[in-house]
Amino acid sequence: MSESKKVLVAEDSSVIINLTKNVLLFENYEITAVKNGKQVLDKLAEADYDLILMDINMPKMDGIECTKAIRALSDPKKAAIPIIAITGNYKNYTMEDFKQAGLNDYLQKPLDYDLLLSTVKKHLGPK
Repeated sequence: MSESKKVLVAEDSSVIINLTKNVLLFENYEITAVKNGKQVLDKLAEADYDLILMDINMPKMDGIECTKAIRALSDPKKAAIPIIAITGNYKNYTMEDFKQAGLNDYLQKPLDYDLLLSTVKKHLGPK
């Protein structure tokens, strides 16, 4: 059996974190959840992840700012990690805005959990 893929979920809503965890744990992904962009950077300093689900609107450091900081990391593997934006304000952004920030994809709230799973699988490939 192959090792579980590690997903870092950055989201300030406990409800969304719990639902996302349940969906991804069912598919045997290993999940770590944090509440803001600063915590994302702290977790990345401690461990490797295969993918980040990044809420755009978070306290302390938002998802765009955090993504730019990740893309600027000196570790090339960590700097290239796939990052999927999660946002309720997608109308405020274009896919071009997300791409310029370094995001690979986005999902809009309210989350469609089938789409969440297929998007995660698209970026992580088969387990």
